[in-house]
Amino acid sequence: MADGGTKTKFDIATVVGLIVGFALVVAAIFLGGSPGAFIDVPSILIVIGGTAAITAVCFALSEFLGVGKVLARTIFHPSRNPADAALQILQLAEIARKGGVLSLQGHLDSLLGEEFLWKGLSLVVDGTPPEEVEGIMRKDMNATISRHHKGASMLKKAGDIAPAMGLIGTLIGLVQMLGNLDDPSSIGPSMAVALLTTFYGAVLSNMVFMPLAAKLERNSQEEELLNSVYMVGAVSIGRQENPRRLEMLLNSILPPAKRVSYFD
Repeated sequence: MADGGTKTKFDIATVVGLIVGFALVVAAIFLGGSPGAFIDVPSILIVIGGTAAITAVCFALSEFLGVGKVLARTIFHPSRNPADAALQILQLAEIARKGGVLSLQGHLDSLLGEEFLWKGLSLVVDGTPPEEVEGIMRKDMNATISRHHKGASMLKKAGDIAPAMGLIGTLIGLVQMLGNLDDPSSIGPSMAVALLTTFYGAVLSNMVFMPLAAKLERNSQEEELLNSVYMVGAVSIGRQENPRRLEMLLNSILPPAKRVSYFD
């Protein structure tokens, strides 16, 4: 049987991209000769603390507290080649075609690593009507998509809020500076708050939150494609359709580079 089981993939591109991006910014700061000028505690409190607080206002507490899992999912996420999944489905379809749907009972244990496929085929083996199997699997798939959408929307919202908090910090610094023009020693710290909050907000938004939101959406699309392959396969097996027809159905949803030729 084709390579079975979804593996958790470490997305090295995300980690390397973040490291290189921040390394370039840090290098530019050090080449300027005054790295200490880019560290300001009030600015950090305004941008990071303010972004976290206002983002929490926009979502339920349970969703906000789960942001760690959302971030982890952008780096460690389940991954499997959809072409391998399609070949596995076609092999299972041939088994069911030759020995009947109940012959899949002995293969269910090998599918425990593919929870979505296992659930669909378990329903088929139990005699659930194909239309009901499709309805159940589609609801599960939509629920997964919704969870991913919430995670991405949280990162996007934080990406929108961070520059706004930077602007608020800039206004605070300007007000402090204008209110103390008679004290030259206060102009420097006030100006630092004014400029650094904008800098911190832009960095967080464009180098952290927005890229991670885009990566989470991409990972969600990959998982949606994989689950679509499983759903089409399970429903086709439940209807006891010809595996050759199933191959055509699977190729209709797979991208051109991932299409399979199992019977050719």
